[in-house]
Parts: sequence; structure tokens; C-alpha cells
Amino acid sequence: MNLLMISAHLPDPRTTAGERNYHFLQALAQHHTISLLSLVDSGDLQAHDVGKALQDLAYPVQLIPFQTPSLKRLRQLLSVARGKSFLLHLFLLPAMQSALDNMLASRHYDAVFFESSHVAGYRLPAGIKIIIDQHNIEHELLQLTYEHEKNPLRQWYNRHEYQLVKPAELQRCAKANLVLVTSERERLLLQQSLPQQRIEVVRTGIDVETFGEIDAVQVIPHQIVFTGTMNYYPNTNAVIFFAQHCWPIIRQHIPDATWHIVGRNPPPEVCSLAGLPGVTVTGPVRDIRPYLASSAVAIAPLQIGSGTRVKILEALAMRKAIVSTTVGYQGLVVEPGKHLLVADQPAEFASAVVELLRNPQLRMALGNAGRALVEAEYSWKTACAQLVRILDEFSNEAALARTHARRDEKQGSDH
Repeated sequence: MNLLMISAHLPDPRTTAGERNYHFLQALAQHHTISLLSLVDSGDLQAHDVGKALQDLAYPVQLIPFQTPSLKRLRQLLSVARGKSFLLHLFLLPAMQSALDNMLASRHYDAVFFESSHVAGYRLPAGIKIIIDQHNIEHELLQLTYEHEKNPLRQWYNRHEYQLVKPAELQRCAKANLVLVTSERERLLLQQSLPQQRIEVVRTGIDVETFGEIDAVQVIPHQIVFTGTMNYYPNTNAVIFFAQHCWPIIRQHIPDATWHIVGRNPPPEVCSLAGLPGVTVTGPVRDIRPYLASSAVAIAPLQIGSGTRVKILEALAMRKAIVSTTVGYQGLVVEPGKHLLVADQPAEFASAVVELLRNPQLRMALGNAGRALVEAEYSWKTACAQLVRILDEFSNEAALARTHARRDEKQGSDH
């Protein structure tokens, strides 16, 4: 097939937002002819020169500069005043639509591959097939956010966004010929609203070779770690929940316990946690692996989530014992008690962390089982093989449909 990938984030294996896009682009380029149209932060492009590397995978490659809006809260309020969704329009730029029109006018494409429903709102000519890769179910994230939010204004805003985003997201998915999701749980959830839609599971992978054991790094007794982009609300909410409800209990039982919060863009409420005994907020780091390697336990105290929690896969790949909430591991093919410990109430969560800090044998058993699981189920090789198989089936079905259409047209003209 001739494919056009449209992305809100530059395909880049070094970023959380771009890693899935990059590996999928790389896999598709080996089996199909593919072009790329992507939004890109100009600073990221200059820092990494990824654009040149992408030209070896796709042609043409068109990158449209995108800057995260300043005064985000003000813009969100203006969207409310206009009766529009901030999220639905964030990645829809006139320059992107113009570039898309030009690409479609200059080349024939069998299908457009939209990376997320965020960018699936662009105008397309009639008849072109649509594939949407749903990293998350966005309206589910918004629903969980307003249900857990304590600030009345934020709660109201997220409910307002949810009411606008849900029908639009479902409508965009309904127009597609194929929708991809990251887990069977999300396939079933989306299928409830779109019973006639074709929805397939393509898991998110990780680099299992890169996320391996680091021999030179020693585990620091009683060290806990949380990793993630810290201005992402589910992560912010998770560490504040843990700090308020679990950390005091853990410190009562293990006074020398330490906790590293590792990730870029921590907001003020996360930075303030560094004032708690034993807590370090690192901000951005060049490599999270040494922090994982040196920690005895990784935590995922998430209250809100959709898609794949890559932080859990990375920790499992490095043979780390993990304590997660049910929301934290949803969608992953892990077995509680075998691959990780699960607790949802603060006291139970803290107790599970304390148990692991005191029990190296249990940590080792969980870590070894987790590593084996990731190698078997969550490598990029496995994920990309799933994608290629599904798109090969999709391509063959489309070709067969065209053959039948031509045959029917010929029979009609003969009569």
C-alpha cells in the first residue's frame, strides 16, 4: 500500500510520545511505501536532527513547526467560552491541513494512518481509507480525571472537555476503516460504543535490550522510584496521592527509606514534594535507567490511566519489583502476585512497598518473572509484527474489494 502517516508528535525513539510512532513507521516502511506529515517542536528537531533520519524511512517527509500554546489555562477558558474543546483543536493547524492537501494532490495514497484521534480531524477527500492508532482512549482519561479531581474548577473543566471529546472521538473512530488500540481491555471498551467497527490490538513495546540490567549500578537499600513525564496529570496525581497517603506510613516502618521522582517538567506541586524527608525530585534526566537500576522497588500508584503504562514495562524489563494500583497495570498481560504486587488502598499500597523493601527473595522472583514476560510479549519486534500482520490483512481485503468493484462495474456496463 501507499500510506500517509499523520502524527501530532515527531516519530522519535528517544521520546515517550514519539517512540511508538517511530517503530511503527520503521516497520511499515519495510512492507509498504510510506510518507510522513508530522507536527514537530522546532527545538526538538534542531537538538536531535531526527528529520534527516526519518527521510531514510519515508518519502516525502513534511514537518510542520508546532509550539505548545503559552498561557494554556487562559486558552482553555477561551475554548470554554466559545463552546469548543481545547483538546480537540490543539493539534489541528491550518498549515497542517494545507500541507496535507498538497500531499494528497501530488501523490496517490491507499490509506491515511492517523497517529491518535487528536489528528484525525483533518479534512480528507472522499474514498480514501482511514486507519487510527489510539494510544489512549482520550475521553476515558478525561472521565477518570474529573472523577478524581478535588479542585472544583478543574473538575468542572475536565467534565466539560469529556462531554465534548467523547462524541467527537467516537465519531472520528466510526469514520475509520480500522482502529488500533493498545490492549484487549481498550478494544472491548471501545467496541461497546462502536459495535460495528473493526478494532484490533497492537501492543506498545519497549526496547528490551536497552532496558536491561546495568552491572555497574548497585541497588541502594530501601530506595523507591517513580518515573514519568511529570506535567502529565495522571503522573502528577499519582505522586501526590502516594506522598500524602503512603509515604508517611512507609517512613514510619523504614525511617531511612528514600524516594526518587524522576521525570521532566515537574509542576510546582510536584517540586514541593522534595521538601519531604527522603524525597528527591530530579526533574529531567538524560537516562532513567540508572535510577531504575539503583532502586529496590518501582511504584505505579496511578489513579487515572489509559493506553499502556510504559513505566511498568521499563521497570519489569530491568527486573524491578513493582507495586501498582489496578489502574496502573490495566491492559497489561501481567499476573498480580507473579509479575508485580497490586494494592489500591493507601495502607495496603504502603504495606506492599514495605514488604518488598524487606524481602529481597520476593523482589528477585517478581523481577525475573517480569523480565521474562516483557521479552515474550512486549518487545518492539513483537508489536511491529502484530501491526504488519494486521495491515497486510487490511491491504489484501482492500485489494479484493477493488477487484470485486471493478468486476461488478464491468458486468454492469456489459448489460
